[in-house]
Amino acid sequence: MKKISFPSSRRRRLRCDLHLMLPLALLCFLSGAPRLADSARVFTIVNLCETVIWPAVTPGSETFGAGGGFELRPRQSMVFTAPAGGWSGRIWARTGCTFDASGNGSCATGACGTALKCGGASGEPPASLAEFTLASPSDFYDVSLVDGFNLPVAVEPVNGRGNCSAAGCDGDLRRTCPPELAVKAGGRTVACRSACDVFDTDRYCCRGQFGGPGTCNATAYSKKFKDACPTAYSYAYDDRSSLLTCSNADYIITFCSDRKKRVCSYHNNRLVCSDSSRSWPVVSTLLFVLPLVFLALQISV
Repeated sequence: MKKISFPSSRRRRLRCDLHLMLPLALLCFLSGAPRLADSARVFTIVNLCETVIWPAVTPGSETFGAGGGFELRPRQSMVFTAPAGGWSGRIWARTGCTFDASGNGSCATGACGTALKCGGASGEPPASLAEFTLASPSDFYDVSLVDGFNLPVAVEPVNGRGNCSAAGCDGDLRRTCPPELAVKAGGRTVACRSACDVFDTDRYCCRGQFGGPGTCNATAYSKKFKDACPTAYSYAYDDRSSLLTCSNADYIITFCSDRKKRVCSYHNNRLVCSDSSRSWPVVSTLLFVLPLVFLALQISV
């Protein structure tokens, strides 16, 4: 094997570069660690659908949710900073919309009236909802199909502490929606209504004698919703597997994605991905990184 030697000046420069690798390597590996409590709360809304969608945020503002609604093309994302002091609200997507230059128009699903910017208005069912209450010491978040389903949606906490599980869908309920619940447009199913919305009975709506967690149980319809979205509310008292908590997290809300898909956002001048939010303990990270750096330094000598 041919031995390759470097001039002494190059060896010194290489050794210097490798010494710089240590803090850089540590920075890269530790970038998945939980974020500091006083850093900004960041929401990233991602469109992985094949078509344009129009996400909506309520309550929204110009700095959080672009006034309550905006257009998002396939593979695009928008990043917002949550209002200081906490926030409680909903995020959903509208589909099949047409808006004029003044922001007036209509949508096939999820419309909040005739405006592009929903402000404080809620979406018209059926719509898949991502719901949040940012609080201390823990946030509460969920995906709800109680008002029906129009798009798959997943919520991924990143940089948080605690359980911080992903919420939402692993499937597309439009493909398996019972005919009596289906909303059609152009010959295809664009949404799936809730049984409460269609039949308006106490049992399906969890009211009257069924108005409590002990009497309102899953139905054949809600089980279909649960099959598509295993960590989403399929009926009003579906709390056990649907209401999730995380402390001081940022959130990535992805439409047309399942809970297992890797999603990333640019947070605090670094890239953060859903599979790196649960980082290794610091000691484990050091034990992994330091031997590699030491080996590189030995090679440079």
